[in-house]
Amino acid sequence: MPRRTSTGTCALCGEDFGKAAMTRHLPKCRAEHAPNKGKTRKTFHLQVEGRYLPDYWLHLEIPAETTLTTLDAFLRDIWLECCGHLSAFTIENTQYELNTGGVDAMWPMIFGRGAPPKSMNTRLDAVLRSGLKFFHEYDFGTTTHLALRVVAEQEGVVSRNAIRLLARNHPPPIPCEKCGVPATEVCAQCIYEGRGWVCESHGRTHKCGEDMLLPVVNSPRVGMCGYTG
Repeated sequence: MPRRTSTGTCALCGEDFGKAAMTRHLPKCRAEHAPNKGKTRKTFHLQVEGRYLPDYWLHLEIPAETTLTTLDAFLRDIWLECCGHLSAFTIENTQYELNTGGVDAMWPMIFGRGAPPKSMNTRLDAVLRSGLKFFHEYDFGTTTHLALRVVAEQEGVVSRNAIRLLARNHPPPIPCEKCGVPATEVCAQCIYEGRGWVCESHGRTHKCGEDMLLPVVNSPRVGMCGYTG
């Protein structure tokens, strides 16, 4: 079976490109659509994708002076938030959590990791550099794993704490396992066995019951916990 190419839309020009082509397209398009007013800041161009579901991806531009807390909030808002779970970044073997108060001493015992985590109130330019790959986890029970890469360091006109969405993937085509039409729901139990993708019609007769079904959404957290997009 030929490999399917993941595609997405450039938020700057509205054109569609394959995943790899988008990374090549954005530097030129960004220059052509650069704002001509505002304060110029050092920014990072980040590519974000599902660590184990790479058909879900984003390109972002974010001021280098912004904190990991702000980046975490953006990822929660666009892709992850369902029940206020904990989250963490891992950057060069160092863990950064939202709030380390009260859990630092227990971290190695509970999670089997070496040093206690640091706070997410850390500026990006203190921990990131061009080409660096790092990771994000949301929910330490039903975990959604993300992989992030610093595509480039650059100058840009972006508000101090603003994050600009440069591009986003199209929803991957997932067929109903019963009839092959596009799936609209997925079973939160069967998904762990690679099954449970159904259309609205076959969702009514799914063996686990309609209460177990979640909507199919354009996010690597699809079908997990109580996530509805």
